[in-house]
Amino acid sequence: MKSIGCVGFLLITVGGFTAAFGAAPATKPSAMEYQAFAMAHQGDVERGEALFLDEQRLGCGRCHTVDGKASLAGPDLMSIGDKFGRRDLVESILAPSATIAVGYSTTAIKTRSGELIVGTIKEASDQGVGIMQGDGTLVRIPAGQIVGRRTTDISLMPENLHAGLTLSEFAHLVEYLASLKTPQSITASHHGMPTTIPALAQPVALIPFNAPEHKFEHPVWFGPVPGVADAFAVVEHESGKIWILQKHARGESKTSFLETGRFITGTRGLLGIGFHPQYASNRRYFIVKHFVENGHFSTHVLEGQASADLLHDSGQPLRLVLKMDNSTNVHYGGGLQFGPDGFLYVGMGDTGPQQDPHGNGQNMSVLLGKMLRIDVDHQDEGKLYSIPKDNPFIGREGIRPEIWASGFREPWRFSFDQLTGELWVGDVGQDLFEEVDIAQRGRNYGWNVYEGFERFSNKYLREGESFTPPIFAYNRKYGVSVTGGFVYRAQPKSSFYGVYIFGDYESRRIFGLTQEKGTLKLIRQIGTSPQRIVSFGRDEAGEIYIVGYEGTIYRIGPSSSRFE
Repeated sequence: MKSIGCVGFLLITVGGFTAAFGAAPATKPSAMEYQAFAMAHQGDVERGEALFLDEQRLGCGRCHTVDGKASLAGPDLMSIGDKFGRRDLVESILAPSATIAVGYSTTAIKTRSGELIVGTIKEASDQGVGIMQGDGTLVRIPAGQIVGRRTTDISLMPENLHAGLTLSEFAHLVEYLASLKTPQSITASHHGMPTTIPALAQPVALIPFNAPEHKFEHPVWFGPVPGVADAFAVVEHESGKIWILQKHARGESKTSFLETGRFITGTRGLLGIGFHPQYASNRRYFIVKHFVENGHFSTHVLEGQASADLLHDSGQPLRLVLKMDNSTNVHYGGGLQFGPDGFLYVGMGDTGPQQDPHGNGQNMSVLLGKMLRIDVDHQDEGKLYSIPKDNPFIGREGIRPEIWASGFREPWRFSFDQLTGELWVGDVGQDLFEEVDIAQRGRNYGWNVYEGFERFSNKYLREGESFTPPIFAYNRKYGVSVTGGFVYRAQPKSSFYGVYIFGDYESRRIFGLTQEKGTLKLIRQIGTSPQRIVSFGRDEAGEIYIVGYEGTIYRIGPSSSRFE
């Protein structure tokens, strides 16, 4: 999400908790005038930096680092000029709560003594919570002292930050933020992370698949319904709805498959669906959903039963297959796919806080930050699943047997190559790099010891541990949030046959790559999506689709350029 995020002076009410942070002066020019001026005038970087650091006027340095450490309440801004364009930077200052930077939502905690502590979560465990306040103070609150907790998608950055600036000063501030780029020393070329990604002369075609009247509300998953020709399921995030989009000779129809209940606090909720390999006969399907219960977060894998026509839920209660308690409200997974072996794979994020300070990605006693593999056709005692006999960590003390691979930050979307069976994963990065992995049995993909190809932290480095590097990584020049896709296998004579097609949520770039024995062979930018790329889909013929977060599904069509 694009908001810079900041802790400033404002009045914020969080679920009945109210904390006064002061007031800002009345605005003179309108927000639209500030925006128009900053877009039309080039500011001065040095003057903008001085405003950024001015403790009396803005004091942005109290909340933000610009060195990659992200040690304060707000997100680090070292690469903000790579992450976002000028218009996005302007909008993030003018409307900071419109899109909160992931992991920087406001949390208010009420203690037994009546104290109200507001800030961003830096630590979270069964023992308590660490809240970073706007002045840079980290307050640790023991679990036994917490009587109320509420997290909301309201930025701690003041809505009227710009009001105390002249139009020229606002342009200076924007210019300084736009100048913050990833240092050249960090972007040094690596074979799996080239400094330049060439673009095809002729991008791929993007053909809208759903009619404008059938636009979806923040869809996050798209795919065919097994056993029903020309029928596709579409999952909506916050609404908690699953729709069936059917194509007919006379047009198309959009009908409800399941309503799981709206998620009322931000961009979380229903995350994805997986149809059982024998869905056409057994009508079993599985969904993954993010929940908030009494101020605590969790990710649930649930099993449902479809009706005889395969196009509606049967109405029978959903059954809880697997519940994973989350540390915070970020990186809560979302991907699930049945593999060619018939087992259900679940991609689970580290669940935060930012930078994984508790080492969930490397902690083999928890399911967080892992790729899981379970057998939903057989049950162990007390569970709705069993552990496949060839899972890599069965019988290992202190290691959860569901784990297939480890060391992930947020494997939001993953897929299997229809020909080779390889498991491709797009793993969302922290502050500098996004990565693409091929997940293999028992391998460790590094987070949070590594981010991409670079060392991130030694805190949870275990002696003798080996790490598998990504196939490919890219820096903030090309995007901020990778969205995993599919290997194209529809037309064997196409130059794209065998190309892994994926994208970036925020930059909307579409990429294609090939690899050989785990090493990057070729990477190209093959197009740009009209909408943010939240997911990809693949139909029964193997054609690939883009799920635009603003509501449109696009089929990826041919390009006159060869992939070379």
